[in-house]
Amino acid sequence: MRNHSLVMLAFTISAPMFAASAQTPPPPPPTEAKTSAAPYVKAAGMSDLYEINSSQVAMERSQNPAIRRYAAMLIKHHQMTTASTMAAAKKAGMSPAKPMLDPGASASVRELQTVAVANFDRTYLAQQVPAHQAALDLHMSYGRDGDQPALRASAKKAVPIVKQHLAAAEKTKDGGMAGNHGM
Repeated sequence: MRNHSLVMLAFTISAPMFAASAQTPPPPPPTEAKTSAAPYVKAAGMSDLYEINSSQVAMERSQNPAIRRYAAMLIKHHQMTTASTMAAAKKAGMSPAKPMLDPGASASVRELQTVAVANFDRTYLAQQVPAHQAALDLHMSYGRDGDQPALRASAKKAVPIVKQHLAAAEKTKDGGMAGNHGM
């Protein structure tokens, strides 16, 4: 009986921690990324890399054809926006580093790799909507207020792509393309 009580106590204490970590989107980019070239390039690259990596996990784990199509689109488009951002950075005289995930984005990808298959699609979409909202804010802000013309132009070109992704994620999350696959 005592062991059962200890297990229940441990579960009760840890349950809020699990609930808080479930469906965790990557953190938003830093404020300076909205106006300064180097932080923008880093944040845009990290955002694209998160989208590519999370979507590669979706291609492996989702059983839903609509989710898999969405993920394939994200991989293709975010590879293109990364190439565009890197080319614009070089045009602006920068030597951009290869994009890397920050700890928050890495944790989000790990969550997708480990979440139960029955919850995968819901978790993936719960991450995609706020991640694309943050990316849209980043590109719109830098496109308007950024300090490098070549990067401003690249950011402006990314805006309609990110809007398309956000609309598709919201539609899918709301059941528009979800079908009967546990959503």
